Amino acid sequence: MEPVNLRSFKQKVRYNKTSFKRFITKIENKPPKNLDVISVSIEKEVWAETDCLSCANCCKSMTPTFTNKDIKRIAAHLEMSVAAFKNKWLMFEKKDKDWVNKTQPCQFLNLKDNKCSIYEVRPESCADFPHLTRKGLHQYIHIFKQNIEYCPATYKMVEKMMERLV
Repeated sequence: MEPVNLRSFKQKVRYNKTSFKRFITKIENKPPKNLDVISVSIEKEVWAETDCLSCANCCKSMTPTFTNKDIKRIAAHLEMSVAAFKNKWLMFEKKDKDWVNKTQPCQFLNLKDNKCSIYEVRPESCADFPHLTRKGLHQYIHIFKQNIEYCPATYKMVEKMMERLV
């Protein structure tokens, strides 16, 4: 497994973003019957080739959404009140009605080793990221349109899907 080269990754995204998004839209509109089966096998290949700890671009450039359950769990882990945790680390986005990080990169990311300091209690959206396989993939594949710009694993997933489904 090779470390992720973010500069190279960002160049590939700039070059291929339009065609990738067009492909994802095509899958959304007319999903292949075997999409869920194919995505499971592709996901295994993707994780065999992707070292998240060499990248952490998601933690550096995106913010998770924090559910009330996440907030209570993390605040308790940090021995803080929910109100103190929200006040110190989060802001409420009125438009989406979501609790998100005030800053980027994520305050819980250790930039020396790209590890999460609250990994065992991290937000559910972090634990599920990058959402590569779920039953009924075509119903949420639209998320890939955003994630291909931030996540090398998502980029590889779409690249491999294009090779097999075109």
